[in-house]
Amino acid sequence: MNPIHRRQFIKHLGLSAAALPFLMGLPSLGLASPARPRQRLIIMFSPNGTIPPAFWPDEEGRDFKLKEIMTSLEPFKDQMLVLHGLSNKVRGDGDGHMRGMSCLLTGIELFPGNIQGGSDTPAGWASGISIDQEIRKFFQSKEETRTRFGSLEFGVGVTDRADPWTRMSYAGPNKPVAPVSDPYQMYQKLYGQLKDKESLRSVLDDVRDDLKKVRKLISADDRRLLEDHETLVRQMEKEIGEAERQKLRVGPPSLEEGVADQNDNVPRLSRMQIDLLVNSFVNDMARVATLQYTKSVGQARMNWLGITDGHHGLSHEPDKNEEALAKLIKINQWFAGELNYLLQRLATTPEPGDAGSLLDHTLVVWTNELGKGNSHTLDNIPFVLAGGGFGFQMGRSLKLDKVPHNRLHLALAHAVGHRIETFGKPALCEGGPLSLS
Repeated sequence: MNPIHRRQFIKHLGLSAAALPFLMGLPSLGLASPARPRQRLIIMFSPNGTIPPAFWPDEEGRDFKLKEIMTSLEPFKDQMLVLHGLSNKVRGDGDGHMRGMSCLLTGIELFPGNIQGGSDTPAGWASGISIDQEIRKFFQSKEETRTRFGSLEFGVGVTDRADPWTRMSYAGPNKPVAPVSDPYQMYQKLYGQLKDKESLRSVLDDVRDDLKKVRKLISADDRRLLEDHETLVRQMEKEIGEAERQKLRVGPPSLEEGVADQNDNVPRLSRMQIDLLVNSFVNDMARVATLQYTKSVGQARMNWLGITDGHHGLSHEPDKNEEALAKLIKINQWFAGELNYLLQRLATTPEPGDAGSLLDHTLVVWTNELGKGNSHTLDNIPFVLAGGGFGFQMGRSLKLDKVPHNRLHLALAHAVGHRIETFGKPALCEGGPLSLS
C-alpha cells in the first residue's frame, strides 16, 4: 500500500495513526512493507596511504579518468564512486596510524591505554562500534536479513600481533574483532562439520548451569564479564543449530593445498580468501564482510612485484625519491588489481533467486588508514565505492572539502534502512548522511 491508501485504511477502521507502526508487520492486513532487495557490504582495506597524484582523478562528475593506480578498475568505472575530500577528524590519544586504523570504521576516539606508537601519546582500543558491525547488528536484528554469521572478517597477511594498528573492526567499545588470515581456518569456520554435537551440547548445558551459580557470588563488574561468557555460550549453541540447518546453494571452493600463511604467499592467499568470501555470500552465510590486507604500519615485502623494501618504510620516503614513488605506485596498483578480481568474481556470479549479479546487490568500499604515508595525514582518506544495491549514484568522481568520514558511515547505514542520527563521535556528524543518491 502507498501512504494515501494506508491513511484511508486506518481512517475507515476508525484507528489512530499511532497504531499504524504496530500493524505494518501483519501480512493479513496487506500493510506489510515490500521486502527490500538483498543488500551486502564489503569493506576492503590496504595500508600506509596512497600516492595522491597517481590515485585521485583530476576531473569531477561523470566524465573522469582513472589515474595509473586505478587503471585496472576501468571495466567497473560506471559502477564506481570515487570520493575525494573525506577526512578522519577524530583526535585524542594515539598516533596517526593508530587513529587512522582503529578510528577508520568507528569514527570515535581511542580509549587511553599503554600501547605506544610514534611520538604521540599511547592509546588503547577504539571506544565505539565500527560501521560494518553496526550494519551487521542491524541486519541480525531482523528475521528477513539475519544470516548464520552476520559478518565475516577476512585477513590477508595480517600478523598475529593484536593492537590498534591491526584492528579496524569493533563489535563495541574495547571489543576489537580479529580478522581470520588463514584461509584454511576460514574454510573450516564456513564449511567444517561440528563433531560430536551431542557431547558439546552437554558441555554447554553444564557451563550454563555453573555460570548461573557463580553469578550470585561475584561483584557487579565481574557479572559484566560473566555476561560476555554467557553470550559466547549462546553463540556456540546457535552455531550448532545453524550449522545443521545450513543448506548450501553452491558447494565450497576448492582451495590449493599447503599454502602457508606467510609473506611470499600473499597473492595466493588473497585469491583464496576472495573466493571464500564470494562463496559465503552466494550461500547467504553473511551479508557484511571485511577484507583486510596486512595492517597499518604493515611492512609486507612485495617480492612478487620485484620489490624487497618493506611497504611502510617505503611510504615514509620523501616525494622527491622517484624510485620509492614508483615502487609505491606499483604496490597500490597490486591492491587495485585484487579489488578488480573481487569485483569480477561478484559480477560474474548470478544473484541467487533474483535478477542481476552479486555485484548488483553488493557495495564494496576500498579504503586506507592514511591519505598519504610520509605525511601521516588523515585528510583525503581514500574511499572508492564500487557495485550496487545501496541506491547511490555511481559512475562519478566527487570532490568534497574535508568532510568528516562519519557522514559516509551514516550514509551507508541509511542506505540499508538503518536510520540512525549519528555514528561515532556525534559532533562529527553535523550535516547528516553524505548525500550520494
